[in-house]
Amino acid sequence: MKKVYSILLLLVFWVGIISVPAQKNVGKTSTKDAQIEAKVNALLAKMTLAEKLGQLQQLDGDWGTGEARPEQLELARKGLLGSTLNVRGFKGANDLQKAAMESRLKIPVLLGFDVIHGYRTQFPVPLGESASWDLEAIERAAHIAAKEAKSTGLHWTFAPMVDIARDPRWGRVVEGAGEDTFLGSKIAFARVRGFQGDDMSADDRVMACAKHFVGYGAAEGGRDYNTTDMSEQRLRDIYLPPFKAAVDAGVGSFMTSFNSLNGVPSTANPFLWKTLVEKEWKSNALVVTDYNATKELVNHAIAADEAEAAMKTLNAGVDLEMVSKAINQNGEKLLKEGKITMATIDDAVRSVLRAKFRVGAFDFKPIDEAKQKASILTDENRKAAREIAGKSMVLLKNDNNTLPISKSVKSLAVIGFLANDKRNMLGNWTADAKPEDAVTLMEGLKNKLGSSVKLNYAMGCELKCTDTKGFDEAVKAAKNSDFVIITAGEDADWSAEAASRSDISLPAGQTELIKAIHSTGKPYAVVLMNGRPLTINWEAENSPAILETWFSGTEAGNAIADVLFGDVNPSGKLPITFPRSGGQIPLYYNALPTGRPFAEKDKYTSKYLDIPNTPLFPFGYGLSYTTFKLSNMQLSQTRIGKNGTITVSVDLENTGKRDGAEVVQVYIRDMDASMSRPVKELKGFQKVFLKAGEKRKIEIPIKVSDLGFYNAQMQYVVEEGQFRVMVGTDSQNIKDEMSEFFTVVK
Repeated sequence: MKKVYSILLLLVFWVGIISVPAQKNVGKTSTKDAQIEAKVNALLAKMTLAEKLGQLQQLDGDWGTGEARPEQLELARKGLLGSTLNVRGFKGANDLQKAAMESRLKIPVLLGFDVIHGYRTQFPVPLGESASWDLEAIERAAHIAAKEAKSTGLHWTFAPMVDIARDPRWGRVVEGAGEDTFLGSKIAFARVRGFQGDDMSADDRVMACAKHFVGYGAAEGGRDYNTTDMSEQRLRDIYLPPFKAAVDAGVGSFMTSFNSLNGVPSTANPFLWKTLVEKEWKSNALVVTDYNATKELVNHAIAADEAEAAMKTLNAGVDLEMVSKAINQNGEKLLKEGKITMATIDDAVRSVLRAKFRVGAFDFKPIDEAKQKASILTDENRKAAREIAGKSMVLLKNDNNTLPISKSVKSLAVIGFLANDKRNMLGNWTADAKPEDAVTLMEGLKNKLGSSVKLNYAMGCELKCTDTKGFDEAVKAAKNSDFVIITAGEDADWSAEAASRSDISLPAGQTELIKAIHSTGKPYAVVLMNGRPLTINWEAENSPAILETWFSGTEAGNAIADVLFGDVNPSGKLPITFPRSGGQIPLYYNALPTGRPFAEKDKYTSKYLDIPNTPLFPFGYGLSYTTFKLSNMQLSQTRIGKNGTITVSVDLENTGKRDGAEVVQVYIRDMDASMSRPVKELKGFQKVFLKAGEKRKIEIPIKVSDLGFYNAQMQYVVEEGQFRVMVGTDSQNIKDEMSEFFTVVK
């Protein structure tokens, strides 16, 4: 009997593999993958159409309580619910999974949640964290977030967002890695690895989701949900690589974007899902729509009704519908009408089941409440959050060594609403963080200084700063203090989804408050808290010191105090350009050249009449409390084949009196390509810590295969010819002696 049973199992295994021509290409198949496919196909063979359509439905639980809604529990008991978002925690996850275990086939529910920059312990918002240029730190933060999330029963995070964004008016710029494809790709890889590790079913890992595919960050006018239109060459060169990096890291899922791309919404775009993801990239990752995106195909006017929207979603290669119910409610009808096939339904169901096996959902064990509480917001996690927040801060200006503040200071004025507000320390998309978890700047200063320094706090005004009645109190506090810290910036809700701004300057009242403090003659530093670049021209010209801290997370106040007093030397670099004016947008460092480049004395060149072309602060920029010198740049060779690697070496010396870290950045320009190429492109970087006076030779390898682009035939080519290599500590200020040339040959 055992022998017969074994033969039957083998038959199920092989039939499962060879009888599914419609399923997504799985690329290279490991033994574990093959075992999962066998289990998926065996389970699929037992399912009714209603159960299959149920697997293609994701519904939202109660975000506040983390519990499933009563109707969702009932669907789970009947085996008619594939996934939820927002259901989590001891009660929510346990109740829902126990209900699913009462179903006929006992298929667990896949639990997802927006764990964007931390679960309970919040790290800096992703744009801020990207400013660290520290891939190890970024991966570590994602790992900690995954560990906390997994303890609550979650399997899946809707992160990382890897959209390239060159328009800071777009509120969701806060969720990504900024404007650069190379840096964005490295960070995408790091975040996916942090969330998933080598095994997303492990107790400290969750499935990642590369979003939003694709072009969402290029929405016209920087207006959220707006349309995107671009050439395929631009799409492939600029916007796709971070998603491909996520695939290379093994990402388990994708999310569709809200926007249309060249007239076709992502959720109904077979070119994106079948041609790019499945055929070219060989990925069988689960594809989920964004919130209500299938239903919204009607608003895009490419579907007459929800039935047609469901048809176009499934036929495009999308698997799981978030919140709206078009597929679930119309699937049977569409099947009978021949508008979708059973093979298409089965393929989508396979993706959902495959993901459930990969994350270990079938090995459901009730959550232990005590273990859950012991796993989140630990001292170790808070320590990591403080450290990474410190690495993410960017010193934008520091005239006459205004910072760090002397520890012999006797009195300190702290001005601004943000200095004493817990909620805004966390930023947006804060998962299950609580405002009371956060350390404000005032609290951080008290923790650092104790009672040895008198702190004179004055709010000055609220964030919108339309009422100036508090200015007098703020000025008085400044006059009665040795040094002044002024906080300025945004509300966390101003840098978020559905938070586009046509004007990205500080509220006028905030600038007036800074001017009032400036007029006292007291030394001061502006501490920015924000989720996007800001146009801060007066502050940049007049304030003695500016520290960009972003929204730094749970340990914000402690980390900011660390930097202000020099216990941490700032080492962050901007991952996105700060413009002088909204009129310059889009403004990014790696633009294409023009036939009439800027010339100051020639009107008929590419420029503005009223402001310089240059940014306020360029991509890659950031100061330190010490000084660094680059010298002795060398190339390993000056002629190299297309499959080779060229090594750029340079001496980096800490010429100051403090230990610190610098980011050595390597930029490349293709000098004679068949198509116009950017004036420079980041192709390598290394963050290096040096003690005061230390000098070290830095070597950064550049693969010639990374110097290519997509030509007019949409072929990736690396062309022969001359390339210029430039080494600097930001994208703009590169000295002539830090530039060399090499030639790519056959």
